[in-house]
Amino acid sequence: MFNRDEITTLIEEDKWMMEILNATKSLNLPDWWVCAGFVRSKIWDVLHEFSVRTPIPDIDVIYFDAADLGELAEKKLEDQLRTLLPNIPWSVKNEARMHLRNNVEPYSSSVDAMSKFPETATALGVKLDERNKVILAAPCGISDAVHLEVKPTPYFRNNQNLAPIYNERILKKNWQARWNKLRIHEL
Repeated sequence: MFNRDEITTLIEEDKWMMEILNATKSLNLPDWWVCAGFVRSKIWDVLHEFSVRTPIPDIDVIYFDAADLGELAEKKLEDQLRTLLPNIPWSVKNEARMHLRNNVEPYSSSVDAMSKFPETATALGVKLDERNKVILAAPCGISDAVHLEVKPTPYFRNNQNLAPIYNERILKKNWQARWNKLRIHEL
């Protein structure tokens, strides 16, 4: 199992991941993170001793800018990232506006938004500090991710209206087909 420092070292030693983080950092976004499957899949791949990276459907970049809640800004940022790294499936979201799409109370920051992701193992994000060292955000901790547990975040667990969303997502993702050591917990 990994601790926080070992996770950041894994990422710092991964050239592909560092290229993505450097490209994202170059945009100078407020409160930015590359999150979700980008971090989770790396952890699970290593714990499953895979020699080839599991492809992920998109690279989730989040940031927090309450001054511009338009979706067009996100598309422009995706275009900028595609110019830098054209073969990456970028997905950029301003978490200052995502509460409108999700019909919930406003988030206070990108990390607050991460804490409200469906699964604890997905509520992970990384970015680079001023010295290009990886910083890990794990508002729900790293324990579930490193112990191969898929559980709902407290936000989802404490809101029974969200149970169908969580359970449907677990079925749709079918993570155990790829990572067979996972233990999935229903809500």
